[in-house]
Amino acid sequence: MKKLFIASDIHGSARFCRLMLEAFERSGSEKLLLLGDLLYHGARNDLPDGYEVKQVFAMLNEYKDRILAVRGNCDSEVDQMVLEFPIMAEYAVITLEAPADGSDSKKDERIITVFAHHGHHFDESRPMPLGMGEIMLCGHTHVPKDADHGSFVYLNPGSVSIPKGGSRHSYMIYEDGAFSWYDLLTGEKYHEFRP
Repeated sequence: MKKLFIASDIHGSARFCRLMLEAFERSGSEKLLLLGDLLYHGARNDLPDGYEVKQVFAMLNEYKDRILAVRGNCDSEVDQMVLEFPIMAEYAVITLEAPADGSDSKKDERIITVFAHHGHHFDESRPMPLGMGEIMLCGHTHVPKDADHGSFVYLNPGSVSIPKGGSRHSYMIYEDGAFSWYDLLTGEKYHEFRP
């Protein structure tokens, strides 16, 4: 995959889901990767602005053929019953295409292996079993982050609807070997990481 839109923690907000889907359309990404906690706000969160679960699952179902998703700690069997795409996998393994160092040649492309997980079982301090240079992509904390731990890289897009720690409503886009964080409200690219 060459271009991937990555978002997490919608928590049932129709307002922020709509903004996310509009940004996804503008981005021209091939797929939308959702890192869990799609419909419900969860016991530790306040209700997000525009909390309308039925609207959220209707909007997401319109994109069912373009969504990849993993299960969050707030996602349940009843959520799967209303969503028309699978959300119950604990993790997904995704391969991304990246240009080799400074080369535009197709034959020089390299592959980046990404393990996508919500982040409630495995996280930065308790990583999945990863190979050298592989990426663990998680949501859950609602805080955008990148950290190169030498043997693996940890990335978090933050939250679409309930940002924490003074962060922005945000999402990520992977393209041309770089992960870029964007402000959902302004569209501003505010950070980039190249593994």
